[in-house]
Amino acid sequence: MKSFLKKREIRITRRQAVIAAIAVVVLVAIYWFVTHRPAPAPDLPVVAVEPVIQDDVEIYGEYVGRVRAQQFVEVRARVEGYLENMLFEEGTYVTKNQVLFVINRDQYAARADKARAQLKKDEAQVRKAQNDLERIRPLYEQNAASRLDLDNAVAAYETAEASVAMSQADLDQAELELGYTIVRSPLAGHISERYVDLGTLVGTGGKSLLATIVKSDTVLVDFSMTALDYLKTKERNVNLGQKDSTRSWQPNISITLADNTVYPFKGLVDFAEPQVDPRTGTFSVRAEMPNPKHVLLPGQFTKVKLLLDVRENATVVPLKSVIIEKGGAYVFVMRRDSTVERRFIELGPEFQNQVVVERGLVPGETIVVEGYHKLSPGVKVKVNNALLKKEEGEEVDERRREQGDKEPSV
Repeated sequence: MKSFLKKREIRITRRQAVIAAIAVVVLVAIYWFVTHRPAPAPDLPVVAVEPVIQDDVEIYGEYVGRVRAQQFVEVRARVEGYLENMLFEEGTYVTKNQVLFVINRDQYAARADKARAQLKKDEAQVRKAQNDLERIRPLYEQNAASRLDLDNAVAAYETAEASVAMSQADLDQAELELGYTIVRSPLAGHISERYVDLGTLVGTGGKSLLATIVKSDTVLVDFSMTALDYLKTKERNVNLGQKDSTRSWQPNISITLADNTVYPFKGLVDFAEPQVDPRTGTFSVRAEMPNPKHVLLPGQFTKVKLLLDVRENATVVPLKSVIIEKGGAYVFVMRRDSTVERRFIELGPEFQNQVVVERGLVPGETIVVEGYHKLSPGVKVKVNNALLKKEEGEEVDERRREQGDKEPSV
């Protein structure tokens, strides 16, 4: 009996041991599964990318310009006399040939009358000399008059004709001076204030400048360019001041006013100085600008933006994507397998936060524009253009804040 019990207890003990061992294994497996996790994969660099685009690029130069009138005329007295009348309002618009001033004309009218009377006298002498000649010539042919009588008659006739010509010239001169007593506007434009008062002696012995007239419906904008700018325009086959029908564009300017607003009209460059000023190393350029509302005033300074060249179908990338080091400029180009490579490029002109790429890239390739500081060639990257949108939003907010600061406070 005891032997049977001992065997039963041993079997129970073995079963419990097996169950306990299984339980231990299960617990160990659960603990290992819970605590032993696979090592996380390394984080990929997050970047923002943009495609390389092809576009027509306008290249500008900025200069300081000065506005001047297309025509500026000084109205002067051409004869001497006392100023009697002024027939315009100062600062107003006058038309061509409008009467502006009247100078005392009594002495000039008297001179004209005298010259006219002298002309009549000389014309009478011509008729008398002609009649004498007509009487003497047939007598001379009949030997009833001498050769001396005929010669005297011919000389008297020719002298009388010369006197008529002189008197006619004196009359023309007198009438011309008489006409100068009426001072007219030589062109249409805005007239200044008068520079002399009524009753003042003007002309040869007095003040001759009466007023000035400015024609500013069209103004001229003068600015200076450096010799380097000139060489660059020659490299682009652009001749300033000359129209080129082979191009789809012409060198034109836009100007910025004193309140930082852009003038709505553009001007065309119509003249460039053919030589460089040795004192400044610059040459003068002129553009013609329409001014229908007379917003531009002669003499004022302004900012000039000149269209120097148009690069058609140029390869363009954002300026912020370019990394410049001692070895040159390069960008990171993303391959199809999401890895990046370093690509050295040759830069062209910059414009509006973008730059032209002369060599090294082709349109359609994808370049990294944000997050390239932590990259190295061959690294795989993760694209997240939300970074780019966030940055663009921050730039817009910053521009709005700057514009808000410029607005006057109420």
